[in-house]
Amino acid sequence: MTDAASSPIAVLPIVSRREECAGFLLVFLSALMWSFGGTFARFIHADDSWTVVFWRSVWAAAFLVCFMVWRDGLRGTLKLFRDMGLPGIAVASCFAIASTCFVVALSYTTVANILLMQAGVPLLAALFAWALFREKVSVATWVAIAAVIAGVAIMVSESLDGAVSPIGDGLALLIAVMFSIATVITRRFAHVRMTPATCLGTVLAAAFAASQASTFAVSGHDMGFLFAFGVVNLGLGLAFFATGARLIPAAIAALLGTFEPILGPIWVWLIHSEVPSVRTIIGGAVVVTALLVHIGLEFKRQTRPVRPGVSGLPSPN
Repeated sequence: MTDAASSPIAVLPIVSRREECAGFLLVFLSALMWSFGGTFARFIHADDSWTVVFWRSVWAAAFLVCFMVWRDGLRGTLKLFRDMGLPGIAVASCFAIASTCFVVALSYTTVANILLMQAGVPLLAALFAWALFREKVSVATWVAIAAVIAGVAIMVSESLDGAVSPIGDGLALLIAVMFSIATVITRRFAHVRMTPATCLGTVLAAAFAASQASTFAVSGHDMGFLFAFGVVNLGLGLAFFATGARLIPAAIAALLGTFEPILGPIWVWLIHSEVPSVRTIIGGAVVVTALLVHIGLEFKRQTRPVRPGVSGLPSPN
């Protein structure tokens, strides 16, 4: 048998339908956790954004360490870090770069521009997975990706005033590229537990933020929300994503992640009374409809009995 690591066309891991369904749910839950980011941020009054990044990353790292120790024990956790190898380091670097670029990009461009770039994550993930590992992308997935990009474009179109910065938009594109690569690597190396990689990513982000922050002092009020910002929004979201993304195709994992920019404005609207614009509602409806239809078709496909002699898996040749 050809070694998958040395073969130009990778053999994707075999997962059961139950595991694939669990992967769908876990990746959706990661997007749900990440969607609370804007709501938590509205409660924090710290002036230095690097201070926020530092404490958020520290609390996320602490949560992920405690989660792994609880699940695998101290020796098991240390083994996970040792066994993650280069794929884990690559995923950690991707998440660290993406989280850092997000903060820097906000100084040059609008959140709307960043969200528009992130709408391309499913497309980039599908392209990377197909080009590098020949992971098949169905026509239905391509259609859903196109609908998601169109919907998010409608959502942010009111904020695109033409005053764009090449640096800001370049960083926003880099965020999308890094997240896409992390998604594809997590899927390709499904045998590698990526939770320690996400933990390392938060440590790297915290270390860089520490070198940029003007102060680490925050109020008790801010620290409480920074704790929730790090544990619930970042830490739990990363844990769900690292566990679920290895069980489903990269394009679909990235597609489910698009629920984050859709649900985010809803929580801010409900909690902070920031009413979304008409275009945001229309674009969000397009995206949610595309996602729900696609996910429904995927679950319908999974419930069909497999014909004898048809594995449904890509050929290693």
